[in-house]
Amino acid sequence: MSLLPVLTSWYAYPFEELYGWLDDNVGTEVAYVVAAVIGAVGILTFVGLGALANVWLERKIIGRMQVRRGPNRVGPGGLLQPVADAIKLIQKEVLQPRAADGGLFNLPPIIVFIPAMLTFAVFAWAPDMVYADLDVGVLYLLALSSITSLAIFIAGWSSNNKYALLGAMRVIAMAIAYEIPLVLSLLAPVLLVGSMNIPEIINWQREHHTWIAFILPLPMLIYAFAATAELNRTPADIAEAESEIVAGFHTEYSGMKFGLFYAVELVNALAVSGIMASLFFGGYSLFGLDRWVPPWAILIGKIYIFYFGLIWLRGTLPRLRIDQLMGFAWKMLIPMALINIAVVAIQVLLWRELELTNWVLVPYAIINLVLAVVLIRQFYRMLTAGFYRLPTRVRLVPEVSVPSLPAPGSATQP
Repeated sequence: MSLLPVLTSWYAYPFEELYGWLDDNVGTEVAYVVAAVIGAVGILTFVGLGALANVWLERKIIGRMQVRRGPNRVGPGGLLQPVADAIKLIQKEVLQPRAADGGLFNLPPIIVFIPAMLTFAVFAWAPDMVYADLDVGVLYLLALSSITSLAIFIAGWSSNNKYALLGAMRVIAMAIAYEIPLVLSLLAPVLLVGSMNIPEIINWQREHHTWIAFILPLPMLIYAFAATAELNRTPADIAEAESEIVAGFHTEYSGMKFGLFYAVELVNALAVSGIMASLFFGGYSLFGLDRWVPPWAILIGKIYIFYFGLIWLRGTLPRLRIDQLMGFAWKMLIPMALINIAVVAIQVLLWRELELTNWVLVPYAIINLVLAVVLIRQFYRMLTAGFYRLPTRVRLVPEVSVPSLPAPGSATQP
C-alpha cells in the first residue's frame, strides 16, 4: 500500500515531486521518514528562530512604549543581543540546592518544553502543510496545555523552597481557574463547525468567506483573556511577583535551566497566537489573498499580529492581584462561557434541524455581538461593584458654613 496519499496531506508543497520520486525509486518507508524529518526541521526552525527573535522584539517594542531604546549595543540595532544573552546563560553555573530532589529538579526544564513544541504539529500552515492531521486536533491542544501545569508543580515542589512551592501553587490555582473558560471558549467553534480537526475548521471559514471571530466574538474574547493568564504573562504573572514571592516556581533555577523556562514562555505565546489565528481568524486563508501570497506567510503574519497584542499588554498593564485574577475567572469568564455555549448550541441546533441557509450566520453574528456586549457590561459591573469608593452622583450644597478664624494678634494671653 502506497503512503503517497498520506504524504500529500503532510505539507506536501513544495515537495510533491521529491515524495513521488522517493516513493517510486526508493520505497514508501523512506519517503515517509523524509517527509517527517522535513516537517520536524521546519517546525523546529520556526520555533527556534522565533524564540530568539521574540526576545529582541519584546524588548524593543516595550522599550518604545515606555520611551526607552531597548537593546542597541550588540549588533545592528541590538539584533545580536538575544544571542549574547543565550551565550551568557550557557556559561553561567547551574546551581542546585542540597535539599532539592535531584531527579525531579532536573526534569521540569525539559518537560515544560515538550508540549510547547508538540502544539505546532497540528497547525495547518497551508492546505497541504499539516504535520499531524488529527481528527481531534482541538482536544490534542487542550491535553497538551495540562502538561505544563504538572511540570511547574514539579519544579516548585522539588526545589524544597517555600517561595518556589508557593509560586507553583499559585500557578496551579490560576491554571485550574482559567482552563475551564479556555476549554468552553474553544468548544464554541467546534460546535459551530461540527469538527475538532483544525484544517476542517479553517476550510469551513474559507468556504463561508468569514471568520469565526465575527460570528462568535464572545468566545474569542474569553479565549484571549484565559490564554493570557495561562501563559503566566503580565498582567497575570502572579507566579513571578517579585515583591511577594521572589521569582515564583523557578526561584532555585539558574543558568540555562532558567533560560529554558524563559524561552518556553515565548514559544507558548506563539502557540497561543497560532491557535487564535487558526480557530477564530481563518488560519492561512485571507479572503482569497492566499492564492497569490504563500499561505504559511499569512498564518505567520497573523501569529505575530496577535503576539504584538500580548507584548502590548505586557508593556502597558500593571500586574493584577491574585484575588482580582481569580475572581475575574470564576465570577465573570466562566459564567459568560457557560451562557455562550448554551446560546451557540441552540443556534447550531436550529441551523441544522431546520436546514436553514448560510445567510442565517448574519443574524447569528448580530445576536452574538449584542449578547457579548450585554454580558460583558453586566458581569463587569457586578464584579467591580465593591471597588468603587466615590459617590455615583454629585451632591450639590447651596451654602457651606465655615467658621471665621480669629484675626491675627487678637488671641488673649493666658
